[in-house]
Amino acid sequence: MIIDTLDNLSKYVGINPLFADVVEFLKKNDLNTLEAGKHLIKDKDLFVNITTAKGKAPDEAVLETHVKMIDIQIPIDGPETYGYTPLCRLPEVEYNAEKDITKYPDLMAESFVDCMPGMFAIFFPQDGHAPCISMAPEIKKAIFKVKA
Repeated sequence: MIIDTLDNLSKYVGINPLFADVVEFLKKNDLNTLEAGKHLIKDKDLFVNITTAKGKAPDEAVLETHVKMIDIQIPIDGPETYGYTPLCRLPEVEYNAEKDITKYPDLMAESFVDCMPGMFAIFFPQDGHAPCISMAPEIKKAIFKVKA
């Protein structure tokens, strides 16, 4: 997991070659004005979902992991808190290969981190994360899905 400001995102392009495309997309597009929905950047290997999610209490947020994709999550209109538990400390549960997600609904995250607009959180396949924790009723956010 990486938490940082968007100004520093370009420092992480060496981790995955598609991260450079995320940086270029952000230079050319304003997340505040992008239409809701899925925007393809590099076909199925890189896309962004602009969505509005329901804000949840920490005990309502569901931990999840992904095998094939890395998440770069960016809150747009307000702060968002993410729960975190390393995959190595999560139990074996059923993986949904079609949606590339494993959900852990009966567990609460071990730790939490806040992310403000202008910041991002990167979650790798080894990072169990519980998104959408907020006191606000709704959170507008961008979720870049990057092929791992």
